[in-house]
Amino acid sequence: MGHSNETVVIAGAGLMGTGIAHAFASSGFATVLVDTNSAALERARNEIVGILHTGVKLGKLAEADAVAAKERLIVSTELAASCRGATLFIETVSEQLALKKAVVAEAQPVLARDAVIATNTSALSVTEIATAVPCPDRVIGMHFFNPVHKMKLVELVMGLDTSEATIARAREYAQAISKTSIVVNETPGLTTSRMSAMLGNEAMYMLLEGTASAEDIDTALRLGLNHPMGPLELGDMTGWDTRLAVLRYLHQTLGERFRPCPLIVKMVAAGRVGRKVGRGVYVYEGGQRVLGSGLKAHAL
Repeated sequence: MGHSNETVVIAGAGLMGTGIAHAFASSGFATVLVDTNSAALERARNEIVGILHTGVKLGKLAEADAVAAKERLIVSTELAASCRGATLFIETVSEQLALKKAVVAEAQPVLARDAVIATNTSALSVTEIATAVPCPDRVIGMHFFNPVHKMKLVELVMGLDTSEATIARAREYAQAISKTSIVVNETPGLTTSRMSAMLGNEAMYMLLEGTASAEDIDTALRLGLNHPMGPLELGDMTGWDTRLAVLRYLHQTLGERFRPCPLIVKMVAAGRVGRKVGRGVYVYEGGQRVLGSGLKAHAL
């Protein structure tokens, strides 16, 4: 896949869009990041320049390559104009079906005839998003992980009509930006969200039942299963309100094994949703976890 004559357009200059734009620009692609909000675009550009600068400082990137990546990145507020002739379009706008469909529908007519149309959604239906265009076979989910420049995985999500050719091309794009891709049939929670939700829920049941302390459950998974972070501290970081919403959705769609642990429900009701409020399973002061502050199940 020759990169120099290919344009990749990313819609949405939030956290994910910024990271994806950095990945493509630094891998040799002409990259356009589009957002209706020019302040968000400015923030995104600064963030990308910052990541490149850090790469140079750490000796992971040559100065000339960083400069070239900056030059390959264009930001724009004009979606249709930016998409003209682009071979890959990735939407990362907020998780609202109507908005995603509108963005994809506006981009499709001006993209290259065989362009891959990708969505970074982790919760919405790729099949439903694909109904916005006359070529649903070219629509695929490309689910990236945050922070994109550190996380090696991309989940390629097949909708009902996604073609083998589209999957093959999406794999090539993932490879071109040094990511490993896996192929997943469209299903609630894909692979990662589903496994992570199950793990966090089970860890909470263990805490509720007094199997082990919060600290010891997290240590067990960090040191025994080599996870970079235990499931309870991860839940604190993600937010138990978010975790509960995912579990309720999985419970509704996949059944009883995802029934949210009553302790999560109780914590969310109490406002103990995690790091962002300073209290979750653990207590945080100045952004740091207070040692020995793990929730005692019998106290609830």
